[in-house]
Amino acid sequence: MTDTSPTVLVGEGPALLALHADGVAHIRLNRAESANGLNIELLKALHEVVMRVHGDGRVRSVLITGEGKNFCAGGDVHTFLSKGAELPDYIRVATGYLQLVAAGLIRLNPPVVCAVQGFAAGGGGMGLVCSADFVVAGESAKFLAGATRVAMVPDAGVSVTLTQLVGLRRAMEILMLNPTITAAEAKDMGLVTRVVADDALRHEALALARQLAAGAPAALANTKRLLWNGIGQGVEAAMPEENHTQAVLSGMGDALEGLAAVIDKRAPRFTGR
Repeated sequence: MTDTSPTVLVGEGPALLALHADGVAHIRLNRAESANGLNIELLKALHEVVMRVHGDGRVRSVLITGEGKNFCAGGDVHTFLSKGAELPDYIRVATGYLQLVAAGLIRLNPPVVCAVQGFAAGGGGMGLVCSADFVVAGESAKFLAGATRVAMVPDAGVSVTLTQLVGLRRAMEILMLNPTITAAEAKDMGLVTRVVADDALRHEALALARQLAAGAPAALANTKRLLWNGIGQGVEAAMPEENHTQAVLSGMGDALEGLAAVIDKRAPRFTGR
């Protein structure tokens, strides 16, 4: 993929930001060693990067990518499990930052393109996908909600955005049965915009971001606003309840059992407590 020596605005840490000469702001999740699992440090950095984009008049479109083999595996289950009895407090803060990021992407004037390779899973992966305006997926990409699999609930506004994207019945299936969804299936149900060859993913996603950046910025921003306005208020209204419920459930034994089962790669043994 040819590039034009982008200006690096944030070059260190768990969330990176560069600005291309054509106005494409490239946000990169930079925790490849943990499949870009979301901990508070990454979420805080991601929020700061999104706010920096929000305040930069040079930005005409946004591209979000994840370093390594996976776009985002969701919450960092190892970090979550290590918190023990302090997990509800940690979850409350982490979910709060994730919701700020999701709401920020929805309310950004520039259109947002998300490029997905490997897994987009959990509240983080699915949340970013559902909050983007366009999603380009590599042909081997997979999508998994996963929250109820660890005895928690969807967050990042997914309880509203996913339902709007795929419909109530399909959202029930995705969020409660946790199927692994292929890129082709995600395209058919309306979860993603395009599916491309894996080795062309970054090129195709950047090309789309550049196409958007070349458009009429005020017209695109207002079209985005009009399209999101119908559900944006519902998303923001749902987020406090998601946050509260997530914190409550994370204090139950089932949540710790679910996290341990994911790490141990076994079936969880839930007791309802």
